Amino acid sequence: MILSCMIIDDEPLAISLLENYVAKTPFLKLEGSYDSPVLALGEINSHPVDLIFLDIQMPELNGLELAKCIPAETRIIFTAAFKQYAYESYEMNALEYLLKPIDYQQFLRATNKALQWFDSQSRLKGNLQQADPGSIFVKCDYKIVRIELDKIEYVSGLKDYAKIYVEGETKAVISLMTMKAAEELLPSNRFIRVHRSYIVAIDKIKAIERGSRIVIGKEYIPVSEIYKDKFMEVITQRSAVKK
Repeated sequence: MILSCMIIDDEPLAISLLENYVAKTPFLKLEGSYDSPVLALGEINSHPVDLIFLDIQMPELNGLELAKCIPAETRIIFTAAFKQYAYESYEMNALEYLLKPIDYQQFLRATNKALQWFDSQSRLKGNLQQADPGSIFVKCDYKIVRIELDKIEYVSGLKDYAKIYVEGETKAVISLMTMKAAEELLPSNRFIRVHRSYIVAIDKIKAIERGSRIVIGKEYIPVSEIYKDKFMEVITQRSAVKK
């Protein structure tokens, strides 16, 4: 498997170093390097890539802001000079957070992680298509439970567990799974992350109050600022609603 990638960093030396690392990594193919996040964004939208090496502290548009505009299918490896953004970075599509100066061993570990992620996603999609594209399988207690996608209303996070709320069921299905793993498992055209602790089924939304609260059944689910723009963009595309 070959992963297409892009480098976005306002420091020429950082770009040069990453270009060198990409060149000697056989499963990576560099599609472009950009010192301007604004120019890079236009290229991402017209020519999506699998993986982006993204600096955080940049003029015009910082890496965290840019990450909100990147397609959900694209994974991010953040590169930064400070640890302070690490927690927030994992709320995005980040696979890894590398601290500068980055050596090749760190780079290789992160990119191998990306390769494994894309490989597992490819195998997972293939298995689901062969078995039943309308359902997922999750581990619950000591058994594996099949859940129909059409019946999932929303998912909430509780530490290292995901609680999957199913239409018509009084109790949630609780699985040892992070919210990030749940987000990757559920198809992005049917489910969307709206909060660090919530993923909702788009077709189950009954109402949206002021863009900050979703009504599903009798439940009110908050929409956090970090996910609000992407959420409203999806809603706008599917309706006559204007932001």
